[in-house]
Amino acid sequence: MTHDTAAETPLLSLPGLKAVLTARTLSAFSSQVQAVAVGWQIYALTHSPAALGFVGLAQFLPMVAFIFPAGHAADQHDRRRIVITCQTIEAVSAAFMAVASFTHHLSPFMIYALVALFGVCRSFEMPAQQTFLPSMVAPAVFPRAAALSSSLFQVASIAGPSLGGLLYGLGADVCYALCAVGFGIAACATASMRLRFPARAKQPASLAAVFGGIAFLKRRPTLLGALSLDLFAVLLGGATAMLPLYATDILHAGPWGLGLLRAAPAIGALLVAAVLARYPLGRHAGKWMFLSVAIFGVATILFGFSKSIPLSVLALAILGGADVISVMVRSSLVQLGTPDDMRGRVSAVNMLFIGSSNQLGEFESGMLASAIGAVPAVVLGGVGTLLITGVWMALFPGLRKLDRLEDIKPD
Repeated sequence: MTHDTAAETPLLSLPGLKAVLTARTLSAFSSQVQAVAVGWQIYALTHSPAALGFVGLAQFLPMVAFIFPAGHAADQHDRRRIVITCQTIEAVSAAFMAVASFTHHLSPFMIYALVALFGVCRSFEMPAQQTFLPSMVAPAVFPRAAALSSSLFQVASIAGPSLGGLLYGLGADVCYALCAVGFGIAACATASMRLRFPARAKQPASLAAVFGGIAFLKRRPTLLGALSLDLFAVLLGGATAMLPLYATDILHAGPWGLGLLRAAPAIGALLVAAVLARYPLGRHAGKWMFLSVAIFGVATILFGFSKSIPLSVLALAILGGADVISVMVRSSLVQLGTPDDMRGRVSAVNMLFIGSSNQLGEFESGMLASAIGAVPAVVLGGVGTLLITGVWMALFPGLRKLDRLEDIKPD
């Protein structure tokens, strides 16, 4: 398929792509609704800010514990069956939470346990699910398909918290019931897929096999550079962790302002992803990636200094849009530059990097803001992102010289 033909192919006409996008979007949407409901309910039950931190910990620890075995499982077993199993467990667990909440039997301990169970399921679901798209679409079409998938994910990221907040007024059980339906439909969509994977030689679950994704990345500096650039950029530029403080103490915007600030990165990401779904990057993908990370840093600095709500929203929207370009280049590198028998394990490393940068970035921003103040912390994070961009351009020249995404081949 030529580049021109790829640009003109209607994406949704590709066999099975609707099922992949439906399953991923509904699963993400349901997770967002559930996160809002769990946060509200656990605080209503405990009135403890620490309890909110324990919810995050209950999600993060299973990922750290299971992500590498999950990646190995994705490379050794039926990936579609793994995802169906996880989404089914998520649907049943959400239904249980709905019933327990409706009957007033849902305790904080039960919430922590069920959130941890969801964390285990997501650890196994995501590395396997990430392999579906490159197995279904040609490399020439993949960047556009990835951009469309990212667009829908951003829609879920905007609609999920908004709808979750509205439905919580009717009761947490209503939110959990909606999640159960969403996860159930996602499982059915996954079951309808007809995926073909090449035969893979079975490997025992040795340490070398389980952690094979790390060894693979060490031999692929371009891939390692893309993943680590995103890790450190998000780790340092964690401005979104400061949104409640900015909305309250700096912008004096109140709850509505906080909602607008939280939506701004997703709106910017959605707009850029929609453009990329129609008009892929084309040439010089590596330079676009470095430019987007630099813009991410500049937008972080702009947000840090801003005392105006419109300017802050604009800076966050630019930040979100720039992040999508980086994410698309990175996902194309990971999925197209990795042999099929390694995609699960490399996707697991990618998911760990993403989770670590988000969670630890919030922690880093909070600690730094406590020490030197919110504005200096955010601005310093943006400056750090720019420095990382310059250093990584020097350390990974192969990533800087990366050209067309559709020309990426497994080594």
